[in-house]
Amino acid sequence: MSYAPELDLANLKAIDIHTHVEIDSTGHRSVDDELMDASAAYFKATDTRTPTIEQIADYYRQRSMAAVVFTVDATTALGRPPNSVTELAERAADHPDVLIPFGSVDPWAPDAVERVGLLVERYGVRGFKFHPGIQAFRPNEERFAPIYAAIAAAGVPALFHTGQTGIGAGLPGGRGIKLHYSDPLLLDDVAADFPDLTLIMAHPAVPWVDVQISIATHKPNAFIDLSGWSPKYFPPQLVRAANSLLQDKVLFGTDFPLISPDRWLADAERLDFKPEVLPKLLKDNALRVLGLRQEG
Repeated sequence: MSYAPELDLANLKAIDIHTHVEIDSTGHRSVDDELMDASAAYFKATDTRTPTIEQIADYYRQRSMAAVVFTVDATTALGRPPNSVTELAERAADHPDVLIPFGSVDPWAPDAVERVGLLVERYGVRGFKFHPGIQAFRPNEERFAPIYAAIAAAGVPALFHTGQTGIGAGLPGGRGIKLHYSDPLLLDDVAADFPDLTLIMAHPAVPWVDVQISIATHKPNAFIDLSGWSPKYFPPQLVRAANSLLQDKVLFGTDFPLISPDRWLADAERLDFKPEVLPKLLKDNALRVLGLRQEG
């Protein structure tokens, strides 16, 4: 079954651009228990259950929100296949009123470009998720350019983890996950070389937030999602930028289930976002980035 959106745009309060599906119908998870537990501890998550895609759909439907759902294919780097990406897309197609599926490809896989085409054409994914730290790749290396060309040709965005990660945090050697892969400056090359590719930098990219702001300011095709941190911890310069020069470039996101939209929105009330900025941040910018509504 191929996904076709059926969002009730008039009554939709928000689009969460960053939510995780980490389990499939066989019970297989994309990362092992040690990494999951370390991430939950990092986020001080009180609920460590892994929700199914049906549970995520119900959760967001109750809140009149939609959610972009994805996993990460890091088969080569982790030596472990992800939960099924195709099943994720198929099950999201059963909930087109609230779920928007993204695909994921292992950048080291020889068939990565073909997988991009398959996931878009057969399964209807609306974008792709990358995590350079977990997938252990430098996004600006020439060998990965054909993947970006295929995504740009498909007319869907690419979302990249940037900055610190809770995955592996506190474990010896961070379980081998190297943070420099997630320096957003590497994505500036990608944004420059592929101006037709919509590129989303996920999370406040601590410790490179100023770099991230500069890229989003300089490159029309670069955006920032505000997931992965409670808003009360946002760097002040990012809040100022989101409230002014980047108000058309920032996207609401949580990192659900590790951060809930309820917690994110409650904490965001302390930041005094301008009334004219909030609708853009919560929904309008995402609609544009996802190609779900024409600008006008």
